[in-house]
Amino acid sequence: MRVERLRIEHLRLIDAAEIAPGPSLNLFTGANGAGKTTVLEAIHVLAYGRSFRSTSREALVARGNEWATIHAELRSASEAALRRIGFACSARNWQARVDGENVSTLGEVLRHCPVVCFEPGSHALIAGGSEHRRRFVDWGLFHVEQEFLPVWRRYHRALKQRNALLKSAPSDAELAPWDSELAEWGEALHALRQNYVDALSAAVAEMTQALMPEAGVPSLHYQPGWRHEREPLAQALAQARGRDRATGHSSVGPHRANWSLGFEALPGREVFSRGQEKLAALICVLAQAEHFAGRRGEWPLIALDDLGSELDRNHQARAIETVAERPAQVWITGVETPHGLDAVAAAGLCRFHVEQGVVQRLG
Repeated sequence: MRVERLRIEHLRLIDAAEIAPGPSLNLFTGANGAGKTTVLEAIHVLAYGRSFRSTSREALVARGNEWATIHAELRSASEAALRRIGFACSARNWQARVDGENVSTLGEVLRHCPVVCFEPGSHALIAGGSEHRRRFVDWGLFHVEQEFLPVWRRYHRALKQRNALLKSAPSDAELAPWDSELAEWGEALHALRQNYVDALSAAVAEMTQALMPEAGVPSLHYQPGWRHEREPLAQALAQARGRDRATGHSSVGPHRANWSLGFEALPGREVFSRGQEKLAALICVLAQAEHFAGRRGEWPLIALDDLGSELDRNHQARAIETVAERPAQVWITGVETPHGLDAVAAAGLCRFHVEQGVVQRLG
């Protein structure tokens, strides 16, 4: 998938911009605060419904305006015609369109614009809370498994109902139907996530060899949110009823799932250096893109924000070489050209300069 044209209006520092990126490498340079990251935010919003810098849509709207709007023309290997999508948001509302038709759920827009993103907050994928890692897996499943979204919705609907009931000190008989519902869809959700993490392992190994070979052989470990190897979820829920009544929420299940990434030659992730956390996160992000391409037959968009400040020169060059070898559209930002990018410019590099919210293509 690639963006043929991107139009931005009233998004943070950018009042109006129209960008026609190249099919391969695209570099956006400019001073700090010029609006480079806002360009990547725009495509991230189309892919996730939110910015990677803030969960508040209000913060996206440029001062003095009521709405921020983003429109994109997308070219997919699986579709003959261009796909046109648009998203607008205000402090309290959002609107979206696909090919001129209004849509009622964000998922109808997000599925058309798959983007993987490495940015200054990405180290949270390794060092942050488990919710970051669950979102990572669920994003991947959303795009490669058709059955995922219905299963995820059924599980979270049952979880919401069970948690609401727990606040009223229910009897075992009252909890039993919701335990059964939660167990059924929780086991299905667990199976999807476990299979995804297992399938991702090969791509993680490939990206580790490309980006951080000194770390040795990587290993991904998935934790389902209960002692799955010892008991089914239905039994775990029944045994947790007393504790759950006391706390007013469900303490076991896929909503407590987690995963971890380890390396043969490195200590546990709790003592990774910040640089190692960033590299491990980049490995996961690019591995997810690789897995997506293997399942879908085309690459997602790859966004690399402020690469020069996130990685040392050696690893910048490795990252650039790795993405340049893939048939993906890549968007990179930096105060200056990342180390190693000029060496692969023959692969097709489009340069843009951003200054005071104005985006200008060079050459």
